[in-house]
Amino acid sequence: MYKNLARAAALAAALLSPFHTPAQTTNAPLRVGFVYVSPVGEAGWSYQHDLGRREMERALGDKVKTTVVEAVAEGADSERVMRDLARQGHQLIFATSFGYLEPALRVAAEFPQVKFEHAGGYKTAPNLGTYNARYYEARYLAGWLAGKTSKSGIAGYVAGFPVPEVVQGINAFAIGMREANPKAQVRVLWLNTWFDPAREREAAQALINQGADVLTNHSGSPAVPQAAQAAFKDKGVRVIAYQSDMRAFAPDAQLAAVTHHWGGYYTRVARAVLEGRWKPEPVWAGMKDGLVQLSALDASLPKELRAQLEAKRQAIVGGRLQPFAGRLLDNAGHERQAGGVMGDAAIASMNWLAAGVVGTLP
Repeated sequence: MYKNLARAAALAAALLSPFHTPAQTTNAPLRVGFVYVSPVGEAGWSYQHDLGRREMERALGDKVKTTVVEAVAEGADSERVMRDLARQGHQLIFATSFGYLEPALRVAAEFPQVKFEHAGGYKTAPNLGTYNARYYEARYLAGWLAGKTSKSGIAGYVAGFPVPEVVQGINAFAIGMREANPKAQVRVLWLNTWFDPAREREAAQALINQGADVLTNHSGSPAVPQAAQAAFKDKGVRVIAYQSDMRAFAPDAQLAAVTHHWGGYYTRVARAVLEGRWKPEPVWAGMKDGLVQLSALDASLPKELRAQLEAKRQAIVGGRLQPFAGRLLDNAGHERQAGGVMGDAAIASMNWLAAGVVGTLP
């Protein structure tokens, strides 16, 4: 997750020169630390990272030993926690929130023998790499599904901070929704926090009151799916969950979920450190790499609709469909792209809202 993002276009910069490190030469396990911005809980951002950690443990067995520190605030607290993990002998540390970037860079400079991986950052260092997913690919599919299923033509989007990753998701969702329904609207409410269940629920209810009958979110708790579930019977509100499958919280309301899958990546990174192949590089992978998916589809969706959705998914995976392609207008009517396919640098620094989005960037 991100906070106060600057110079985001550097996310798509060229890789640094390879930085090879010696392989593990003892039988001691690789000690791996994970720092989470919220409680692990039962769903959400930190929960998905923790599922990835557990998958890595299953894959590598006694070759790794992990430590988790949860609910760590961005800023000074995260720097203290990462420094403590390094001092305790952890050889690989995953910093899983965007606001951890500068603290991680400072701690990495103090402990050059420790490898750091930062989620979503735009700077690397000799012993710090970054990783991120192209969430916007699945968001486009989610928007198309919303456009096909919404009766009001209005979707509500509860958003954390107005940083490029969040903006990408809103725009891709709007582009997909308006492909299915050219008159559709995506109404956005900003939280200016990642995790606040009460405020997330209030924002969701406000969007329902504005006519939204499909909700989605870029925030950290199950509150938005729970709000949709509460409004399902009387108003038919549906939700496309984010980060985790939220059927446990919205068994009737959930249409699908944009889910994160970190286990394969965490396993590859830990194995690279064990074998001395690790190098600091920016990784930005998408649906074809398995880091993000549109999953947990409602079984009652029509067969033809599911087939169309699957065809679009396969087109994205195969590189034949790009959400940010063709002529693109912002929600003030200004042309942002005349044609072609948007490059990574422009996507990574996105700071405008697409046509169909009702709202502004704070």
